[in-house]
Amino acid sequence: MQVAPLGEQLREWRTRRRMSQMDLALDTEISTRHLSFIETGRSKPSAGMLQRIADRLEVPHRARNALLLAAGYAPDYQERPLDSPEMAGVRAIVDHVLKGHEPYPALAVDRHWNMIAANDAIAILIAQVSPALLVPPVNVLRIALHPEGLAPQIVNHGEWRAHILERMDVQIAASADAGLMALREELAGYAAGDADHSAERRGSHASSIAVPLILNTDAGRIAFLSTVTIFGTPVDITLSELAIEAFFPADAESAALLQKLAGK
Repeated sequence: MQVAPLGEQLREWRTRRRMSQMDLALDTEISTRHLSFIETGRSKPSAGMLQRIADRLEVPHRARNALLLAAGYAPDYQERPLDSPEMAGVRAIVDHVLKGHEPYPALAVDRHWNMIAANDAIAILIAQVSPALLVPPVNVLRIALHPEGLAPQIVNHGEWRAHILERMDVQIAASADAGLMALREELAGYAAGDADHSAERRGSHASSIAVPLILNTDAGRIAFLSTVTIFGTPVDITLSELAIEAFFPADAESAALLQKLAGK
């Protein structure tokens, strides 16, 4: 595996976190001179010091492995497929959470928002989506904004589009992930729809404390609010990048309709 020089990587992360060498040196209890030597390649940090720097810079597990490799150390974090025997317990937890959320939709995604698993209630979200977008790997953000995906059904399309792009900006700032950058560029290229009316709509509904997803479905109009769940103490790369997005009805009418569709 080819990785960028350690100093180059550290400077990039420090710049992303808007920290000076002095700030980072003080926070990690090393001298500014030593940190400067590390960034210029004149000094090699210990593995412990490198982890301390990575902790302060909030470097994700995948990128920490790259730092360690560049410094000549073995990676600390393994990456196991979710369907591997070692991850059976985790997969059982994910399936339990997804199933337990029914009759409301819920899905699990990787770092690039590719769907890993979903419960049966997800059918209400993908009923009118083009089959071409449902060929694995299924990207849930592409489905959300693609003209042949959910976009024609989303009542507050401009508002939801802006929410997704802002959400991706936060992820990209945190991870510096090239795949996310490419995906954001693709999504931003899709039509903006009713963006000019987003602010007016945001103030018009009771759930203005959060951005809802308002859909016109075959069964009627349904408004959702979503939550994202992550594992709290992951030491595996796959697990650290896995997220479960659960959709809740945003109002009583939506809840009643979802219960009715589920036959409950």
